[in-house]
Amino acid sequence: MKHAFVIALAALALPVLAAPVEIRLWRHDTGDAEMAAGRAAIERFNRSQGRWKVVMEAIPQGSYTESITAASLVRQLPCVIAMDQPTVPNFAWAGHIRPLAPLLPPAAVASLLEGGRGTYKGQLYSVGQFDVVLALFSRRSALEALGIRIATMERPYTAAEFHDVLARAKKSGRYRFPLDLNGRFKGEWYSYAFSPWLQSAGTDLIDRENYRRVDGLLNNDAAVAVGRYYGRLFKDRLVERIPADDKAFEQGRTLFHYTGSWKVREYSRQFGADLVAMPPPDFGKGPRIGAASWQWGITRGCRQPEGAAAFLAHLVTPEEIGAASRDTGLVPVSEEGAALTEHYRPGGDWRLYFEFARRYAVVRPASPGYPAMSSAFEKALADIRSGKDAAEALDEAVEAIEHNIARNNGYGFGAQGGKGGLP
Repeated sequence: MKHAFVIALAALALPVLAAPVEIRLWRHDTGDAEMAAGRAAIERFNRSQGRWKVVMEAIPQGSYTESITAASLVRQLPCVIAMDQPTVPNFAWAGHIRPLAPLLPPAAVASLLEGGRGTYKGQLYSVGQFDVVLALFSRRSALEALGIRIATMERPYTAAEFHDVLARAKKSGRYRFPLDLNGRFKGEWYSYAFSPWLQSAGTDLIDRENYRRVDGLLNNDAAVAVGRYYGRLFKDRLVERIPADDKAFEQGRTLFHYTGSWKVREYSRQFGADLVAMPPPDFGKGPRIGAASWQWGITRGCRQPEGAAAFLAHLVTPEEIGAASRDTGLVPVSEEGAALTEHYRPGGDWRLYFEFARRYAVVRPASPGYPAMSSAFEKALADIRSGKDAAEALDEAVEAIEHNIARNNGYGFGAQGGKGGLP
């Protein structure tokens, strides 16, 4: 009788002792610091509760998108996937991921900056922990030697002033090419780095009210002026069209480097207090920079959406955002998270980059057609660098983008403005 009673008690205890339900997660394989930070966040979540267990699988970055597409076709996607934020609308449109509402409570994401959110047609589909920002790097001593002022958030360089500064630096004979624009980079760099120049001039890659109209924005007078400004940098030999390497700033061969905050740690170590980071030039409407990096979403086929949402809510707590920034050096996407870091807290030595993200950041167009947009814009800039007039190059980009949108039936956006169609 006593033996039977013990067995009965054990049976009642089974649900309590049951193993946690596994939540499969895919992410792209990246640098050691980011991978270690990701594993640590997962371990903290798994230790914090006993209901769910996140299990990570790293996929080579070169085949990551193809792996997601292939897995989706055979309904083998994991519950949680990492995505580069500009691709989120395409993943949503293709049906790979689901809206995060009501799974993720609004309070969990209320404090996130623009760079911490991924949307499509007004709905939230992804959240992230960190961002990178664009900045104009130089050295205080080098600027002072030429009598050039240091630009500030209160008084950035105007586009015209910046060109004059570059011309003065070249004329000094100290710099053959005074500005490095990462000319060896390919792909997304061009839209990330230079479409903010369009936004600073008051125009854009596409009309964000309807995500269908490109003509009259990407090729209007303001856009053409930006394109010609870009082309003149090469024509006046202020920027090297095809750099031999990517070490010009480190080696003192350029006065300025326009690049991302992924260089902050390296440049801070090399130059110390001599390093200055300034806003990008102002084309009339204030400096602008690209926003958002890799983020997390929940797949439509996920059988444990509640567990996946619990993990995402964990990731965007101030404590986890702060930990991710401390581990990687990347810019946190909430004020509360920044306050928990040495570098980005108020008064921290890298606080400026957080302020750039808060004040200047603009996410790339939230359209499934963005990859085609980015490709067309990259081609236009390549043509401009090679001597084609900006008006012609941008007209060709407009035609290519609008053709892509029409071929895909507007990517779910209604024909007459607004954001029609099913989510």
